[in-house]
Amino acid sequence: MLTEKNFAEASAVLNSKKLFVFDMDGTIYLGGIPFDFAVSFINKLRESGKKILLFTNNASHSPEFYIEKLTRLGFEPTMEEICTSGNVTAAFLQRKRAGKRVYLLGTPELYDQLASYGIDMVNDRDGNWDGREAEITVTSFDTTLTYEKLTWACDFIRGGAEYLCTHPDFNCPTETGFIPDSGAIAACVTASTGVLPTYFGKPYPETVEMISEITGAEKDEIIIFGDRLYTDIATGKRHGITAALVLTGETKIEDVLSAPDEEKPDILLDSLESADKLMFGE
Repeated sequence: MLTEKNFAEASAVLNSKKLFVFDMDGTIYLGGIPFDFAVSFINKLRESGKKILLFTNNASHSPEFYIEKLTRLGFEPTMEEICTSGNVTAAFLQRKRAGKRVYLLGTPELYDQLASYGIDMVNDRDGNWDGREAEITVTSFDTTLTYEKLTWACDFIRGGAEYLCTHPDFNCPTETGFIPDSGAIAACVTASTGVLPTYFGKPYPETVEMISEITGAEKDEIIIFGDRLYTDIATGKRHGITAALVLTGETKIEDVLSAPDEEKPDILLDSLESADKLMFGE
């Protein structure tokens, strides 16, 4: 594992990469508060000819939402620089489960995103069931969750519907603390039905395939930055991508020390400010 003791080696690794993939919440901002050093670092990367991809497991919002939010926070991304686990899930449904009827436990924004891919959903934007049987149930981070929506999702799964989940994150970091995320909702569904979902987002292979497809970058040309061991770092370690952990979000140093090998970062940094210094100096 590279640490700040290995500045020359870490600097060489960083400078060799062509595509810089960033987790969002906890890595480049926290809730609605941007990290100024992240804005500066990403701008320097663009100016030096590096490619940027801002990837979040949070599927509760659309790419358009993140364009607006990130522009407001100072990052000014293009649409080509944004990807979410909702994109990955929608692409899977479109390509691998074409024509299947889907019940979505998710936000209206995620509903609109899946609908834009032509997914046939048996509920409306508010989660109300239209009476048709679902062949697939998809759950996600749903800040509009109701007990009725949870019950319908579980009923379809008990009835034999395939169970998919956009991403496994248990908690979503905010400026005031953690709130339950998609993995926590999935754990509730599994406790009720006894069925484990197929997960998308980080750290699953469909996400790596989509990143390579939309950017044209090979795995050895990519580095991923994130604040979670079991999603961001595991994405890199499981799929041959350099993984850099920042300690500005969920993970603390004691978590790193006790983590399994597949979740230990290649590069450990206090924040993206350290990455900036390694690449561009003081």
